[in-house]
Amino acid sequence: QVQLVESGGGLVQPGGSLRLSCAASGIIFGAYVMRWYRQAPGKQRDLVAHITTNYRTYYPDSVKGQFTISRDNAKNTVYLQMNSLKPEDTAVYYCNAVRSDVDPPRNYWGKGTLVTVSS
Repeated sequence: QVQLVESGGGLVQPGGSLRLSCAASGIIFGAYVMRWYRQAPGKQRDLVAHITTNYRTYYPDSVKGQFTISRDNAKNTVYLQMNSLKPEDTAVYYCNAVRSDVDPPRNYWGKGTLVTVSS
C-alpha cells in the first residue's frame, strides 16, 4: 500500500521558517519525481516545488528563492524548507509522487499538512 505522509506544518509568525517532510512507503522512492503543492482556502492547488529523480529542481516565481526542495532517497523522504514566510503562504501543503516511465503512470498524493502564517 502506497503512503505519503506529510509532517512539519503548524503555526509560524511572519518571517519565520518551517521545514516540511513527506515520508513515502510502498513505492520505489528513487524512481519518482516528487512535488509539493499547496492549496489555500477557496483557491486551486498550485505547484510550489519539484525535484526530479536526478535532483533537478524547479520552483514557480512566486516562491523562488524562498522555498527549497530536497530529497533523501535513503530515507524515502522529500523535504520543503520554507523561509521568510508570509501570511499568503498559509495553505495546506501536499506531497505528490509521480512516475511516468511505467504503464500505467503512477500518481500518488499525501493528505496534506496545514501551514498557518500569522502573528
